[in-house]
Amino acid sequence: SEAGYRIGGFRAIADSRVLPGSGLSSSAAMEVLFGAILSGLYNGGSVTAPELAKFGQNAENIHFGKPCGRMDQTASATGGVLSIDFLDPDKPRVKRLAPRFEEDGFVLAVIAPGGDHADLTKEYASIPHEMRAVASVFGKETLRGLEKNSFLRKLPEVRTAVGDRAALRALHFLDENERVLSMTKALEEGRTKRFLKLVKKSGLSSWRFLQNVTVPGEPRNQSLALALALSESFLGKRGTSRIHGGGFAGTIQAYILEDEFKEYRQYMECFFGKGCVTKLRVRKEGACEVRIADRS
Repeated sequence: SEAGYRIGGFRAIADSRVLPGSGLSSSAAMEVLFGAILSGLYNGGSVTAPELAKFGQNAENIHFGKPCGRMDQTASATGGVLSIDFLDPDKPRVKRLAPRFEEDGFVLAVIAPGGDHADLTKEYASIPHEMRAVASVFGKETLRGLEKNSFLRKLPEVRTAVGDRAALRALHFLDENERVLSMTKALEEGRTKRFLKLVKKSGLSSWRFLQNVTVPGEPRNQSLALALALSESFLGKRGTSRIHGGGFAGTIQAYILEDEFKEYRQYMECFFGKGCVTKLRVRKEGACEVRIADRS
């Protein structure tokens, strides 16, 4: 291959519980899986997690035409709960975190209200396109490193050049980067409730500023917004929920008290059907080879 690794054919049987087109990074998981198989079969398992993530992103960008970043692939390749900083896209800083969700009595779940995001590449592509358009007003390629006060001083120029939605999305980006640092600190300090408050703020910002909860021009199809409204009505201040992944369709995520999870699941199933709620367990391992000992 171009990267200097050997490639070849193989036969595989794949089994997955991830719903395709549900915003749960199924494409990134498959890309990393194929990379890990080629690494094991032809390269002695020498391909590193960052390399697997890069190859997966290239496959998505070049062969499938989806302008995604590398976050999902990095998470699939590395495993666990992570903080990832893409200041240097080719050498992201990855930090493992150890959340205390279960110890503090919370369950992490995803809710699939029925939307499919498989044909929403245009909507996803509009976000990085508009972010770069805002950055160009400041003579930059990306918004990373831009101070919020500098952005606000030139906001009238930004609005004229790229419009209000792009300006709102840039505001989300600037605030979200700072919020992620606070979320990481909360998890490192074992402050689950503080983390959940930040999750809620992040989700509200995604809804209001990034605008990735509903698909423009489709007022009859707002299943994610409805799921969020119903989830928040049940949880109140006892838990929280937000859009999951890239949004527009797919799933929402929710943090629910363990002793309320069964009731919550029944409640959401009343509106979106049996099996719409899935309890998650974050695996510590990423893409890896599992060897079975010979018992003969």
